[in-house]
Amino acid sequence: MRMTHLGEESAEYARAREELRQAEIELMRHRERVAEQRRGLPQGPVVDDYVFEEGPADLQAGDTPATSVRLSELFTGPGRDLVVYHFMYGKRQTEACPMCTMWIDGFNGVARHVTQNADFVIVAAAELPTLRDYGRSRQWTNLRLLSAGAGTFKYDLGSEDAEGNQDSTVSVFTRDDAGSVRHFYSAHPRMSDDIDQRGIDLLSPVWNILDLTTRGRGEWFAALDY
Repeated sequence: MRMTHLGEESAEYARAREELRQAEIELMRHRERVAEQRRGLPQGPVVDDYVFEEGPADLQAGDTPATSVRLSELFTGPGRDLVVYHFMYGKRQTEACPMCTMWIDGFNGVARHVTQNADFVIVAAAELPTLRDYGRSRQWTNLRLLSAGAGTFKYDLGSEDAEGNQDSTVSVFTRDDAGSVRHFYSAHPRMSDDIDQRGIDLLSPVWNILDLTTRGRGEWFAALDY
């Protein structure tokens, strides 16, 4: 199958491109198998109904009044999953993570599309005014920004250690028929001892676009620009 109508393609290039196309097809099919396997996970454990702190829905309206919201209250309707991105900011992480920042910039752009099918929030350990002030600097006006600094949510879900060091993670929760919140799935950048920073790459188009180029990603943080 020819993907272009360009002339001057050598036979060597055409063969190599066809081999790559077949590899890309198999990769796509494998991703579909993995996604199906993920969807087929058995029911996860019931989790605590964690409490977060949230400010006004309008990010530009200041930081008060601050209200408490429970994990179960983040579901906006029956049959919906809740996706939580754990932002590396707060406690020992006194500066916002630049990679998380890049990703959340992207989430802000697609949030209204994601929330057609699932609820989506950003959770950080940073104090609420600090988190919202940073959100204003990034114009994250389409996202719910929650502070979990006073609770154990991030520690329990593996995005914070006992010393308060932060890490990025994505977690998905469901509600069962009794209304209890259950943990469905979490993923972390570190997949194994030899895979340190690739576990949730599919959340960001930036790295995947760069993977199409001759140089690839280059330095991990090279593309981050504040």
